[in-house]
Amino acid sequence: MIGYYVHHHGRGHSHRALELARHLTEPVTGLSSLPAPEGWPGAWVRLDQDDLSSTVSDPTARGRLHWVPTADIGLSARTAQISHWLDEHRPRLVVVDVSVEIAVLARLHGVPVVTVVLPGERSDPAHLLGYDVSTRLVAMWPPSARGMLPGLPRTIRGRVCAVGALSRHPVRVRTSRAPGRPRVLLMTGAGGDDLRAAQIERAQLQSPEWEWTVLGRHGVWADDPSSALSEADVVVTAAGQNNLAEIAASRTPAVVVPQARPFMEQRTTATVLAAGGWPVMVEDRFPDEGWSERLQTASQLDGSLWSSWCDGHAAQRFADLVAT
Repeated sequence: MIGYYVHHHGRGHSHRALELARHLTEPVTGLSSLPAPEGWPGAWVRLDQDDLSSTVSDPTARGRLHWVPTADIGLSARTAQISHWLDEHRPRLVVVDVSVEIAVLARLHGVPVVTVVLPGERSDPAHLLGYDVSTRLVAMWPPSARGMLPGLPRTIRGRVCAVGALSRHPVRVRTSRAPGRPRVLLMTGAGGDDLRAAQIERAQLQSPEWEWTVLGRHGVWADDPSSALSEADVVVTAAGQNNLAEIAASRTPAVVVPQARPFMEQRTTATVLAAGGWPVMVEDRFPDEGWSERLQTASQLDGSLWSSWCDGHAAQRFADLVAT
């Protein structure tokens, strides 16, 4: 048996856990304050939340960790829940996606840890501690994506196994669709964004020849955007790992607008994408002008170039790494 700790911000963590569980023959228990994703094949431990306190004191232990506020009842209960599960079930290993504190906790119980590494500037003491105690480090981008971990010591960067972008959906071969207005899909993730409704309305007014679909908090939420992706000629998206993986699997050209995230996560990804030859146009911020021309230019990009970002085999490579 293995455990998989799922962080509760965003949805990419739970999507990766589900795909790994489907590709492994041994049981996988999920550990998260999120509910189990639909179709989860095994046990799921619903954890207490550790971010509900009205007052927060010394949350980083003077910069040595990321989230350990003192006297937080939720944190205490959550830690006890995980310790109890580790002691009772004695898993072969725990995949941590992501939390330095959970990685250290599992290792203190004598359990090997596989840590999922996120892009960005991760050379702070807490990240380095989490990486050091981990048996293996795995990243969900291709080896050809250079610069996803700027400033990380070479000794740690060399331990990172990049398996490619992991999508829930198989790679799609794009085919010509029925005639009609070209279609643009605006996708925002579950992690939030700084977009305003007026900006989206302005972009739509500037591109009347395009049919817009908006998924996310500014439109309709869709747990599974695959059907909308299959109909889109261009996608406008943030630079979150899950969105990019599913867009890449759909082989749809994209306009990427990175959002502010801790450790420069999305901006780092966008910088790498802009330099790597993938079918994207990267913008610093959501543009106020030029949408008709921008979408037309993006639609001419070759979506098949996403194949080196997401080839459809990342989940199996992830499973092979965890299984050995």
